[in-house]
Amino acid sequence: MSELNTSSLEKSKAIKLAYNDYGTGQPIILIHGWPLNRSMWEYQIEPLVSAGYRVISYDRRGFGESSKPWSGYDYDTLAKDLKDLIETLKLENVILVGFSMGGGEVARFIGNYGTKTVDKAVLVSAVTPFMLQTEDNDAVDASVFEGMKEGIAKDRPQFFKDFGKNFYNYEEFGGDRISESFLELTWNLAMQGSRKATLDCVDSFGRTDFRDDCKTFDIPTLIVHGDGDQIVPIDVSAKRAQKLISNSKFEVIRDAPHGLFATHHQEFNSILLKFLAEK
Repeated sequence: MSELNTSSLEKSKAIKLAYNDYGTGQPIILIHGWPLNRSMWEYQIEPLVSAGYRVISYDRRGFGESSKPWSGYDYDTLAKDLKDLIETLKLENVILVGFSMGGGEVARFIGNYGTKTVDKAVLVSAVTPFMLQTEDNDAVDASVFEGMKEGIAKDRPQFFKDFGKNFYNYEEFGGDRISESFLELTWNLAMQGSRKATLDCVDSFGRTDFRDDCKTFDIPTLIVHGDGDQIVPIDVSAKRAQKLISNSKFEVIRDAPHGLFATHHQEFNSILLKFLAEK
């Protein structure tokens, strides 16, 4: 494990981001979803490294082994953390892969900083372009996100135990594509995040509008989503993101849940590697 000191400070101390850096070749940055950390990518890292890529995965601030400051969970700050990582490692021609909440970081990074250092983008079960129901956006009612925060505040361990089942559509895929032990692993990863970060990020991914960010994409972009996703419904996310992002390729994994990186990792990895190899 390596650590990056970002330019952000809390109580005069730099925020540290924990990351792993494997392989050589064109760099790929894997950005995890909420409420997990970089360990979620275990089914992807080995195939990507074996295919000749340099694979970097990091823990978002507040999660995993990274610093857990009291604030800074808005997407502008999270995108700045990603920028710090790219600049510190002196990366060029980067491929950004964001899962769920991590897709928002990809979008906001491109919206704020452009694509000078970015070659391709991948949005996986992503929260882009805008999850919240508003007058001009028919999406998820605010009460859903408030209910999530209430559940976390009341009993975070129990909330994530229940959440994990919906994350993988466990009633359908349990025992076949996902084991009870993997559910327990997911729970453990979720509990490594700080309570404050976990709560604040609900507002971030639930209320941040990425529509303008998506319109700035000028690089090849892969959008992958499962049509069985119970966490981020495909109709309000991937289907709309495709319309906003020019030069995008949309792949639907039939019946796949939100956590398709695990339940449908073979299908997902095949789609991902094919897209990365395209010139």
